[in-house]
Amino acid sequence: MNGKKELVFLCGARDYHAMDWYKRAVDYMGYSKVSILTDLIESEGFPNLIDKNDRVYKMIVIDFILFRSQSKLGNLWRNFIKLFCIPLQVFFIVRFYRKNKNTIFYAHSMYYILLAYLSGVEFVGRPQGSDILIKPFKSKVYKKLSAAAMESANFIILDSLKMEKVLLERVSRNVNSVVIPNGIDIETIDFFKKSKSLEKVRGNSMLSVRGITPLYRISKILESRRHSNLFDYQLKLVYPFFDKEYATSIKSKLEAQDVDIGMLKKARYYELLLNTFVVISIPSSDSSPRSVFEAIFCGCIVIITHELYYDTLPISMKKRIVIVNLEDDDWLKKALKEAELISKEEFTPTKDDLKAFNEKNTFKKMYEYLYQF
Repeated sequence: MNGKKELVFLCGARDYHAMDWYKRAVDYMGYSKVSILTDLIESEGFPNLIDKNDRVYKMIVIDFILFRSQSKLGNLWRNFIKLFCIPLQVFFIVRFYRKNKNTIFYAHSMYYILLAYLSGVEFVGRPQGSDILIKPFKSKVYKKLSAAAMESANFIILDSLKMEKVLLERVSRNVNSVVIPNGIDIETIDFFKKSKSLEKVRGNSMLSVRGITPLYRISKILESRRHSNLFDYQLKLVYPFFDKEYATSIKSKLEAQDVDIGMLKKARYYELLLNTFVVISIPSSDSSPRSVFEAIFCGCIVIITHELYYDTLPISMKKRIVIVNLEDDDWLKKALKEAELISKEEFTPTKDDLKAFNEKNTFKKMYEYLYQF
């Protein structure tokens, strides 16, 4: 592959993970070398993440036909529409490629990996955690299609050893894969940490930063708090996406002091983390959670259930984590007590930690793979 080729992000432009990688690509390569080809821009309550400098090309944009907010029914409808539109989207990708042959596609999430595969274009792919860890084991058809699609890629980027292990052992041995963990915006975090105008009062604040869906088990937090009578702790909810039915159930169980914040822009989110005592992240399956790493670098104590990514973290970060057993009804009470002890010392990352988790370095590593063929 020639390093002069342009990089085309084949993704949903409302997908904040995909757009984060896109912004890193722009910072490293420049706007003239990076563009977006998309079928989703702004719908179902997701904000528009595109700015005026972005070069955006459109397939069949399906925003207008989707529900106004996220829900189980809305998810089913969106998936139906996306499947129905596959032939048309493939046509648009092939047409785009014929006009722009000096490109390589970066397909973010399994649907776009499948589109790239069916289009016969040169591409690399990055599946999401659930694309590898959950979905292949719910549908044999999905498993076969996803395996064939990933096998056709120049290579597949995975964000954790757990994903690679499951992919190669249980989905397909014939995928050319590489593990490039999610990085974080070290520079912006450092800027806010040094800001004299930011109050930085952590108090008795607990923060959930994952999606409001059954996968992330937010209800477990409320149940354990109620069981241990921990009502002097305020729970704040920040979430990039939600399931309407599950979110309604969760919000009906919040206490008067709790705060439903919703989605935040990066700057405001980092400010919140710098004023938070504990972040709770207890999904039933996890890969390489950027939100956990951001919380640690912002000085929070993080409560998690054990996942493989924990074993690969440096000692400095492991010291900021409390691992819990959700079978113990008092898990939250015990974790908060341990967190209070840990919080007596500040988080001090090493130079190696800063280098390893800097998102600029993670994209640089990805760039080297992109242009090695």
